[in-house]
Amino acid sequence: MDPRILLQLNGRRTEFIKDMVIGSGIIDLWIVESRSLKEKRGVLNRILKRTQNEFNISIAEIGENDQWKRAKIGFSVVGNDRRYINGKIDHILKFINSLHLAEVLNTKIEITNIPDSIDHFEYNEDKYSEF
Repeated sequence: MDPRILLQLNGRRTEFIKDMVIGSGIIDLWIVESRSLKEKRGVLNRILKRTQNEFNISIAEIGENDQWKRAKIGFSVVGNDRRYINGKIDHILKFINSLHLAEVLNTKIEITNIPDSIDHFEYNEDKYSEF
């Protein structure tokens, strides 16, 4: 089913996205080779940059900042197809694991659909007509 809806709004055809799908995840990592916070940051930066460049996603360290063997990273992906987002998250997790820079201890993912709020759209033509 096509997620787009065409509507008439003020005599113009307007296309609205029916649903927005947000996929987010948290990954707990164990960095075996790290002996200091500086080494941890180097390994973590390689993981973050490579993943961001490969998948064009938002990804950052979100926890375990003061521990030099552990790291917690979070990422998010946005699209309009739930199956595509689920597949992309699977590829991201496999990619991070295949880098062999850190051991993945735990992962948590969540996929959320946000329906288009066109029903709540109010258009008041008189509100700014005097300007």
